[in-house]
Amino acid sequence: MTESTTASQPAETTESSGVAVLDRAFSLLAAFGPDDGRLTLTELSRRTGLYKSTVLRLLGALEHGGFIRKLADGQYSIGPQPLRLASIYQRSFQVGHVIEPLLKQLSATTGETASFYVRHDDKRIALFRVEPARSVRASVQIGQAYAIAQGASGKVLLAFSVPQAQGYEAIREQLWAVSYGERDPETASAAAPVFGVSGELQGAIAVSGPRARLEPPEAMLTACRQVLETARDATSALGGSTARYPQCLDQLTVERLKECSAVSQPHEP
Repeated sequence: MTESTTASQPAETTESSGVAVLDRAFSLLAAFGPDDGRLTLTELSRRTGLYKSTVLRLLGALEHGGFIRKLADGQYSIGPQPLRLASIYQRSFQVGHVIEPLLKQLSATTGETASFYVRHDDKRIALFRVEPARSVRASVQIGQAYAIAQGASGKVLLAFSVPQAQGYEAIREQLWAVSYGERDPETASAAAPVFGVSGELQGAIAVSGPRARLEPPEAMLTACRQVLETARDATSALGGSTARYPQCLDQLTVERLKECSAVSQPHEP
């Protein structure tokens, strides 16, 4: 009797499962882009492909949980809860107390944007960032996911992540990478890896700025040296070995930089 009753019950479908509901809720949150301060119900429905009635129910639940805010004009914005979770995410790496002061110093020294990136699957995420006071500067958004195959920091993360990617042997040897106009055609950057006590990659420190300022070889050479020195100091503070950094700094020359710049091909932004 029990078996018969169980067998007669309809199997749980994807449409009715809790997992599907979560997927839809996450798709609503993901519909907000970096520049979207607010979105209408209609626009959220269009971006997610969900019926307005479904969107409205999910928005109510997300608003109750603090993930969404309904504004006075009837539009919707991201709520405070993601900010709290982002703060926990940052602290989970346990490097902020070391990285943030060094980024402030690096930005002040170079006059450019200094950032610390970590890898998340096939993306790179800016965990910490310090921007200079200059009106013309490279903009990096904390928490924003960028393509890992673009930019100097992406190259460093690919070179030193486990398993190691092919084609990045030179970066593993020299401990630095440069890029010109890969993510943004008007931006250039330099990056170096930071290691932990067991030699594991903690992330990539990068300096980025207007290409017109950083593209001249002498300017990029200075930026590379300062990034390498900052990565060395961060690695030391985190208990990692800094044995390779002095040699890499000694071998960093304009000639070597030009060789690497020649093979750094711009990608579509």
